[in-house]
Amino acid sequence: MSSHRNVGLVVGANGVIGRNLVDHLLELGDWDVIGLSRRGGADSCRVRHLRVDLLDRADSAAKLGDLREVTHIFYAAYQERPTWAELVEPNLAMLVNVVDAVEPVADDLRHVSLMQGYKVYGAHLGPFKTPARESDAGHMPPEFNVDQQDFLMHRQRGKSWTCSALRPSVVSGVALGNPMNLAMVIAIYASMSKELGLPLRFPGKPGAYDSLLEMTDAGLLARATVWAATDKRCGNQAFNINNGDLFRWSELWPKIARYFDLEVAPPLPMSLEAAMADKEPLWDTMVAKFGLEPNSYRDVSSWAFGDFVFSWDYDVLADGSKARRFGFHEFVDTEKMFMSIFDDLRGRRIIP
Repeated sequence: MSSHRNVGLVVGANGVIGRNLVDHLLELGDWDVIGLSRRGGADSCRVRHLRVDLLDRADSAAKLGDLREVTHIFYAAYQERPTWAELVEPNLAMLVNVVDAVEPVADDLRHVSLMQGYKVYGAHLGPFKTPARESDAGHMPPEFNVDQQDFLMHRQRGKSWTCSALRPSVVSGVALGNPMNLAMVIAIYASMSKELGLPLRFPGKPGAYDSLLEMTDAGLLARATVWAATDKRCGNQAFNINNGDLFRWSELWPKIARYFDLEVAPPLPMSLEAAMADKEPLWDTMVAKFGLEPNSYRDVSSWAFGDFVFSWDYDVLADGSKARRFGFHEFVDTEKMFMSIFDDLRGRRIIP
């Protein structure tokens, strides 16, 4: 890798956020990329993948301690845990292990980008102040996003590099094996409904069908992330990043049903995690019947995350105007985003 180029270290390179970020960096042309993940990946002329257990401090130090060429760290890794309190230790440890290993040796480090979300505002706890703004007061811990940002801001003091925090809404894109992939949840749920001869029913809480929501396209987020990491105005700032439009499931759900040639029946609250637990044989049958790529049921299903999002019987939205004031003016039509992702899933033979 050339020492004269930007070198981005993408932490969590196989997730829906990280994968789109890697693709965008390569499209820009003046970046080399090092991708970190638990599974690794295939190297190319401008991308080198490292398989690292970021929860293992010794493994992190051994595999990352010679990355002297890194100019930008893009942190988008995440570890799931059963409770909010249990999320703190592993997710903070992974960030600390990356920074502790890379910062002392990367003499030309310019920026560290931290991926957060609306949990900073308490969106996961219940109805919160909307639209949420970057200047809003914090909430009672535990909250790993806040602990990560506190660590990073403290570490940055007196250093030549800067940092930024990106706060997207629900991120949608194509990535298998991701625990937080709403578009995949909808696509698999709709495909199975069709195979069973059922209409498409909204499975969330009654109030969630009419709540006001927004999404964040993974490609848009990638472009915003690189913008915030390379525009000097954005140093040590946090930004809400969303598509720029709002929707209600009651309006969008029938359009999704039409995409899959399904009728719509009245919403019926149910746990997808429970209702879809026995559907692996159905999935395997569909893979064989429609000649789909042989992806495991586990890799295409994120039912717990679907239950989480569909439980929001309150508005979930944030003010994205700060990013626009600082110079990022892109937006994405959310309806078109979903349809484009479904097209992509079909094109890849992931769904029929």
